[in-house]
Amino acid sequence: MARRSAPSVNAGSMADIAFLLLIFFLVTTTIETDYGISRKLPPPIDDPVDNVIRKRNIFTVELNQLNELLVEGEKMDVTALKNAAIAFLDNGGGTGELSCSYCKGEHDIHSSDNPDKAVISVVNNRKTNYETYITVQNELVGAYTILRNREAIRLFGTSFQELERNLKNTTNSVDRKDLREKIKKIQSMFPEKISEAEPVFQ
Repeated sequence: MARRSAPSVNAGSMADIAFLLLIFFLVTTTIETDYGISRKLPPPIDDPVDNVIRKRNIFTVELNQLNELLVEGEKMDVTALKNAAIAFLDNGGGTGELSCSYCKGEHDIHSSDNPDKAVISVVNNRKTNYETYITVQNELVGAYTILRNREAIRLFGTSFQELERNLKNTTNSVDRKDLREKIKKIQSMFPEKISEAEPVFQ
């Protein structure tokens, strides 16, 4: 009786099928991503500048290991942080070359000179809860957004956020150039300066 040979499996076809299944799962599977903070890093500076800042131009925000918020050394509820940051950024306490013609704050000589000089320093403890950290960052970014919206409406009749949305949705090169210039103008009036480095006071 002749022996029958065992049927062979085409390994090449099996590999192709496995590869196709892998591609299928990679394409169809959604991976949960953690929420975070969108930040655009500033361009590199050719000539290093002196980073010594006048103490009145620094707004210190600290989160301790108990997730308590300290602003300028005093305890503060996170819901009050946005308004406190607005008051600091919009103070306009400078005189002469440091004066701010569009600032609507108290013009307190003990607070920030102008928005360009104003720096928000965020100091975190390693044990700070990430969710609390994100909340604080959102409040600070919200302060800049409110001030930028105010100036965009005053100068261009539309909010800063609307200018950014229009830039994303516009394909016309002339309109895009105009929108970019308007956005840069508003950003220069209230430049976002949130630092997480230890400040050097003067």
